[in-house]
Amino acid sequence: MEREEEKRAAALAAVKHVKDGMVLGVGSGSTVAVFIEALASLMRNEGVEVVCVPTSYQSAILLANYGIPLTSLLEHPTLDLAVDGADEIDPNLNLVKGMGGALTQEKIVASSSKEMVVIADSSKLVDVLGVKTPVPVEVIPMAWRTVAEKLMKLGSKVELRCGSGKVGPVVTDNGNFILDAKFPRIDQPKMLEEKINSIPGVVENGLFVEMAKIAYIGQGKILERK
Repeated sequence: MEREEEKRAAALAAVKHVKDGMVLGVGSGSTVAVFIEALASLMRNEGVEVVCVPTSYQSAILLANYGIPLTSLLEHPTLDLAVDGADEIDPNLNLVKGMGGALTQEKIVASSSKEMVVIADSSKLVDVLGVKTPVPVEVIPMAWRTVAEKLMKLGSKVELRCGSGKVGPVVTDNGNFILDAKFPRIDQPKMLEEKINSIPGVVENGLFVEMAKIAYIGQGKILERK
């Protein structure tokens, strides 16, 4: 239960950033699901009105189930605030994201927001990115093998992500595949992000560098990028 308590504490801290009339970007994952519940409570109990751009079918369905209005970047190309989770967080607030498969839409929404707030439990804190999780890389299906070879030349071990409850590869909300590129450690995340995205066939990767403004981690820990 401790991890669930940490997720709830982080989500409740993030809800305090929400103001009436905001257009929110809402991420994906288990911690964001707790945030959506807290957001629904805020709207119900305090009369706050917001509209949300979801980053995945998961978050869109959760928001709709709570009766929270949805919108899109077509209607609101600039968002007031994005709230999302992370798979790894380093001391400089750089992130690895995408183990839930929604990295491309998450990065688009985060980059379209005036401020990105990250919520996570303390297990996601690392000294150096890459020590726990691979870097997810969304790829055009026809290119996955050639992209995998180029990722290996950058020093990673690569696996094509396959589904649970479905035979074959995981297919993203955008109709693409995901490669999980495991690096021993990532000392220069910005440089690696750029190298990966320069490979033809790559749609996006899960390194979020210098994007998050503040992170609420567990019960009481706050990281803030100046």
